[in-house]
Amino acid sequence: MTSLHDTRRRPALHWGADGAGAGPVDERDAAGYADLRSYAAIGDGRTVALVARDGRIDWLPLPEMDGAPVFGALLDADQGGCIELHPVEESTVRRAYVAHTNVLTTTFTTASGSVRVTDSLNSGVAGRLPWSELARRIEGVDGHVEMRAAVRPGTCLNTASPWVHQTAHGAVLRVDDLTLAVRTLGADSVDYGDRRIDVVFRTAPGSRHLLGLVATESEPLFLPAAEAIDAGVDRTIENWAAWMRSFDWDGPWDTAVRRSALTLKLLVHAASGSMVAAATTSLPESPGGGKNWDYRYAWVRDSAYALTALFRFGLREETHGAISWLLSTIRQHGPEPQVVYALDGGLVPTAEFRDVPGWRGAAPVVSGNNAAGQLQLGVFGDLFSIVALYVEHGNVLDAHTGRLLAGVADLACDRWRSKDSGMWELPEHRHYTTSKLGCWMALTKAVELAESGQIPGDDARWRSEAEHIREWVEQNCWSDERGAYVWYPGTDQLDASIVLHAISGFDRGERMSSTLDALRAELGAGPHLYRFTGAAEEEGVFLACSFWLVSALALCGRVEEARGLMDELMSTPNDVGLLSEMLDPATGDLLGNLPQALSHLALVNAAITVAEASSPG
Repeated sequence: MTSLHDTRRRPALHWGADGAGAGPVDERDAAGYADLRSYAAIGDGRTVALVARDGRIDWLPLPEMDGAPVFGALLDADQGGCIELHPVEESTVRRAYVAHTNVLTTTFTTASGSVRVTDSLNSGVAGRLPWSELARRIEGVDGHVEMRAAVRPGTCLNTASPWVHQTAHGAVLRVDDLTLAVRTLGADSVDYGDRRIDVVFRTAPGSRHLLGLVATESEPLFLPAAEAIDAGVDRTIENWAAWMRSFDWDGPWDTAVRRSALTLKLLVHAASGSMVAAATTSLPESPGGGKNWDYRYAWVRDSAYALTALFRFGLREETHGAISWLLSTIRQHGPEPQVVYALDGGLVPTAEFRDVPGWRGAAPVVSGNNAAGQLQLGVFGDLFSIVALYVEHGNVLDAHTGRLLAGVADLACDRWRSKDSGMWELPEHRHYTTSKLGCWMALTKAVELAESGQIPGDDARWRSEAEHIREWVEQNCWSDERGAYVWYPGTDQLDASIVLHAISGFDRGERMSSTLDALRAELGAGPHLYRFTGAAEEEGVFLACSFWLVSALALCGRVEEARGLMDELMSTPNDVGLLSEMLDPATGDLLGNLPQALSHLALVNAAITVAEASSPG
């Protein structure tokens, strides 16, 4: 297995660092795998592509985020497939997103000249295009630069074999049910192999060229002119900028908050309104591999945290789309809510292991996720927090939804006494403290909704059970010896997810403040937190926990501490502002799937919480 870490000096791939993202490209190892900090993300509301600093797209599922990774060198450098575009000569690189967009520009500088590449997954005049359209615009800046490109579809995690098929309108690429076509503008040469298409461009000052790719699945393929694909880049830039003009934020950490909001927009599945947990599968949580999961599905928890941010930022369509998707999905598969659903509202497929090596040999590679079959009591709190927030912002529930939620509240009254897998989806079933508090939150919110006339039924039982849960937690889950809420009764171990219940309002007093200190002492690594006692032995720090701690500190009245911690955390994202699930605190290397919605949601909600806690009144 290739070493996950390389000791060679790297460019500063940290947000806000001097010269961030600039310098020679040397973060790809001998086996062909790039550091995870090397990646930027682009997307179109259906799928997300990961672009490395050397110009290679190593991840692009088509046509949807949870579809087949036809370009999947991220997990299989030899056979996974990629889209290369780079100068023939050695180069240095500088990159950034076009302001207020998810369109990426990368400037390559060689001994012969410099060239700018603009990468976009294009949108249409009225939203999503009915096909997938990748545009890679190439512009000569100065001198003359030879650029080489290769479109090399892969095996879709060793399940299909690509081939080039000649048609009356030119060559297309076929992989399983996908049909793809390469469109070029200003190419010097285009060569067709049996499984790949290679292109050479030669730039001059002011010259413009294009490498384009269009794709469909199980339907005819529309072949737009290369000029139309190139024009789509400008249209896509304007569409992103128009979306950001509706974004309302004038608080602290402005650039990081806005970049996280744009990243979260990438992870919203436009067709359904659901939010994918991450754009990738099977990137390891541990430097040694083994803890690899498929996160290309929609967790109810993420939707709960997303609505807090989306409402605060004044984004109407996304908030209504998210709650409508969630309630219709629960109605379809209920009455008991599941933890996670497919993006289209279906059920998540059972996990299957794929016969590919994984990123830097860190197996396994997985499609599907078994968390959907777990009992996780926190989902009750997540659901009711979403609905309560929707109502608090002046919206009204329909009668059918009201009856559905009344039934779910009754379920929470019964389920809270059960052992479950906990928020961390563990195989050990226990009476986890934060699972009980998820039910407490659900029933507390159900009472509020009933009192405001939004859901029917007698709320006396819900109020009574909520009080029973509070008493149970206070009696069984507090340790005087530790000065903290413990992970579950009978242990002295700690769980960082308890900080969420400063946010929920369960406790913002002395006990919670003391718990925060205990967490930092036992689970802390610099500004970060591990998830629970013992996690340091098997995984990286969990980035969402770090930002949740910021919120919890602010809500416990420790606002200046919260602000200082937030400032310290601002160097965590990579040079273009992306966060993964975890981080190796010893090296700063990103770990786990990326970009990770929960990490970005925690960042923006921390900024919101500190801003509100700092406001007069």
